[in-house]
Amino acid sequence: MKQDFNFNNELSGKTVLVTGGTKGAGKAIAERLSNAGAKVIITARNPPEISDDNHYFISADLSTATGTEKVVEEVLATFGRLDILVNNLGGSETKAGGFAVLNDEDWELSIQTNLLAPVRLDRGFLPKMLEQKSGVIIHIASIQGRLPLYDSTLPYAAAKAGLINYSKSLSNEVAAKGVRVLTVSPGWIMTSASEKMMERIAESSNITKEQATQSVMDALGGIPFGRPAQPEEIAELVGFLVSPRAGYLTGTEFVIDGGTIPTI
Repeated sequence: MKQDFNFNNELSGKTVLVTGGTKGAGKAIAERLSNAGAKVIITARNPPEISDDNHYFISADLSTATGTEKVVEEVLATFGRLDILVNNLGGSETKAGGFAVLNDEDWELSIQTNLLAPVRLDRGFLPKMLEQKSGVIIHIASIQGRLPLYDSTLPYAAAKAGLINYSKSLSNEVAAKGVRVLTVSPGWIMTSASEKMMERIAESSNITKEQATQSVMDALGGIPFGRPAQPEEIAELVGFLVSPRAGYLTGTEFVIDGGTIPTI
C-alpha cells in the first residue's frame, strides 16, 4: 500500500524520550527528532550545559530503579503518553586490566546502566504504548556486544550483548500489538568526550591528536571508513528508524560503525 510522508515534519504530534540526551549522540538524537516536529523529553543526571527550551528536561539517575520510576511517572503525568523511547544512556567507567581487576560493584554498575535501565523504562512505558497500539522503542547498544574489548570494557560489552538479545526478544512479543523495537549498535563516536580523550592521549604520548585518533582506530582493528562516526550520523539513522518511513522495520539490529566489525 502506497503511503505519503511529510519528511520535514514527520514526527509532528509525537512525544519522545531520549535518555542521556544532554551530550554526545543523545544530544544529537534529541535535536534531530525535535527538528522533525516531535515534542522531546531528555533525561540525565545533570542538566545540559546550555538549556534548550525545545526540550523538557528531567534530572534522574537511571542506573537506579528509583530514577527510572521517577522518569516514567513524570513523563506520563505531564504528557499523558509516550510515542517514542530512545534508550540511549550507556557507558563504561570500569578500569583497565581485564577480568582480574573487576569486582562485583564494577559489574553491577555496568549492568544497571547499560541493561537494566532500558529494561525498566520499557516496562514502565510499554503498557501505555500497547494501549495506544502504537509506539517505537530504540535500544542504543554497541558493536562491543559483538566485538568486546576485554582489557577495559568487559562488563559494558557483556551488558550491551544482553541488551541486543533482550531487544530482539521483546520485539517478537510486541510487534503484533503495534509496537516496534529496534537496536542501533554504533562503533566509535567522536563526541566531545572522545575529543578530550584524544587530546589527553596526544599530550601524554607526545604525539599529535591525529596520531592519537589513529592509535585508537588501530586498537579497534581499524575503521575502513577511516574515521569515527559523528553524533549527527547516529542521530540520522535513529531519525529514520522512528519515522513512519520505517514502519515495517522491527526486531532488527542496525550496525553503524564505518565497517569496523570485520565479519558479516
